Amino acid sequence: MTAATLRAHTAKDLAQMARDRGVTGWHSMRKEELIRALVRVARRRSQPQNRSGSLARREGPARGDRPRIETKSKAQIARDREIGKLRVHLAQAKNLAGAAAAVENGDGEDRLVVMVRDPYWLHAYWELNQRSIDRAQAALGQRWHGARPILRLLRLNDDGTGEIERDIEIHGGVRNWYVDVQNPPAQYRMEIGYATEDGGFFCLARSNTVSTPAANGTESIDGNWADVAENADRIFAMSGGYSPHGVSRELRELMEERLQRPLGSPMQTRYGNGAAVGGEKLQFAVDADVIVYGAASRHSHVTMQGEPVPLREDGTFAVRLPMPDRRQVIPVVASSADGVEQRTIILAVERNTKSMEPVVRDVTDR
Repeated sequence: MTAATLRAHTAKDLAQMARDRGVTGWHSMRKEELIRALVRVARRRSQPQNRSGSLARREGPARGDRPRIETKSKAQIARDREIGKLRVHLAQAKNLAGAAAAVENGDGEDRLVVMVRDPYWLHAYWELNQRSIDRAQAALGQRWHGARPILRLLRLNDDGTGEIERDIEIHGGVRNWYVDVQNPPAQYRMEIGYATEDGGFFCLARSNTVSTPAANGTESIDGNWADVAENADRIFAMSGGYSPHGVSRELRELMEERLQRPLGSPMQTRYGNGAAVGGEKLQFAVDADVIVYGAASRHSHVTMQGEPVPLREDGTFAVRLPMPDRRQVIPVVASSADGVEQRTIILAVERNTKSMEPVVRDVTDR
């Protein structure tokens, strides 16, 4: 390709040739400039390079030539990959540090945890960060000035829907509250947020679902629980910890944080600790009593299996009876004070005790 042969082409053809050969700036060149650029490209391609490429380095890029693409060595590629991995690790560490700082500053996740204390009392505990409160203030706008912090109690139906039992106005600055409930057994859930004067409610957090146990004589005999730690496993179970629907993550984290020990099935959480006690054989026995409780007119006369039953001031009664390993019938009779009316209720209870084969695990399998 020479300048004379190129001059026979039109400027449009030369521009197309320059573009195909990678000549930079071809679109702004005139015909003579295109000819000179094409001649240089043809001359450079016709000159052989030595193995080291010294000719290309010596001449350097000429005007209008395609820029040379430098390839990286394997060592450079490996180094770039390590740098990329290091940047990812640094970003992850930064995120973890930010999350830790958020928890330390009270900006972590909002949570509301409800625990069952007995058939008539629930204990609510919550943690709310300032950002959520600021978000509620922005969402409520002018209604924020009359808004009140509220703990909302919902009673759950069999189909999973909830009905508002009542709203409890809480004081600012507190993080837990005891709530009395009625008509056990029942399922409850709570919400915490701000209630406005026009009936609106902005929810900040929802709790786990809990089930209160049935009220019976055992609860009144046992009395109130003195310490949560001593009854942690029982509270955890009644608050949904062993529910087949899954464990509430907030409930487990809260109780394990406070008690400084894991919660759950003993075969999962404590297996291995007891194996080092010293080979002590496990002793285990179970017995049962039946507690019959009820209520009658205050001045009536009540017998159970022919024995008189003392009534309390309000007419209620509770009697503990032995429960042998068989079926038994318990007649309960109430008579009016004048002896005119009599009513009888018969209870039939059966105990069938079965002892299963023991399970022994090898600690070396852990």
